[in-house]
Amino acid sequence: MQKTPINKFDFNLPDELIAQSPAQKRDESRLLYLNKEHNIINELQFKDIVNLLTPNDFLVVNNTKVLKARLYGKKETGGKVEVLLTDEIDKNTFQGMVRGKVKEGDKIIIEGNKVTVKELIDEIRVLEFDCDPYKLMEKFGHIPLPPYIKRDDTKEDHTRYQTVYSKNEGSVAAPTAGLHFTTELMEKLKNKGVEVVEITLNVGIGTFKPVKADYIEDHKMHSEKYFISEEARKKINDLKNKGKKLVAVGTTSVRALESIATDTGYIENFGAFSTDIFITPGYKFKIVDKLITNFHLPKSTLLMLVSAFAGYDFTMNAYKHAVNNRYRFFSYGDAMFIE
Repeated sequence: MQKTPINKFDFNLPDELIAQSPAQKRDESRLLYLNKEHNIINELQFKDIVNLLTPNDFLVVNNTKVLKARLYGKKETGGKVEVLLTDEIDKNTFQGMVRGKVKEGDKIIIEGNKVTVKELIDEIRVLEFDCDPYKLMEKFGHIPLPPYIKRDDTKEDHTRYQTVYSKNEGSVAAPTAGLHFTTELMEKLKNKGVEVVEITLNVGIGTFKPVKADYIEDHKMHSEKYFISEEARKKINDLKNKGKKLVAVGTTSVRALESIATDTGYIENFGAFSTDIFITPGYKFKIVDKLITNFHLPKSTLLMLVSAFAGYDFTMNAYKHAVNNRYRFFSYGDAMFIE
């Protein structure tokens, strides 16, 4: 089987198109509409999603909440360190990344609290806290803005880097397609008969990791935890049974749904799971009918997922259109709706 070179998913993106801050109003970001069947690309505003969706559609959203997972401290020996917590191991122990040289047994002091470096696994550090890590994050933590946003977090990010429906803490990055929705927009959709189902996928640090392999088949996908309630499973199956179209809000929703769906297009199980699904062109979607998503990094696994959904040529043409028309890219950038 012939392998697919990673460079196939590269494109030229001027730095000034990488959004450094959110749009003034969530739903006034731009929306690029893609119709796969008719090969149509239209320019709209995100709030026009109300006119694009019908009562025959329903949304599945990721209600994860971003942790204030970036902490600043210093080693007992005095050197400054920056800690980014990524995955809970137990109530006092997290996996994380540390900027600053540390070795096993080192102690990090964060606001008077002691954190012990228990283990080093490649670039991951296992960190044991002498306090409640969640309380420490809530009081002293910073929103972990992605590395391509070249500034410190501000108070505005504490709300704007969360979706209006965020509930379940556990992510180190926002499910960014959902950032465009306002409470009022959600109400308009519900009043129109567009139902909304919530699931949870905790976005991990792997979402920012570049694909280092030369061929996509050689890339090892990161794993992320997700949760689907019995109520959500039943609701999704009922709506699909009625012939309604599932609109996934964000690639995180796609990953969770496609991981748990059966080949018949339904969900049999519910509860907590993890997934390392890697969706690339050629993948046959089992349950997702339409997609709302942001614009993703060159050579990223998320761009590959979108290419699998919309078709490679159509996706790359749409990205070229977005660059030429100066759309804003990545987490705080503009959106696409693909049907």
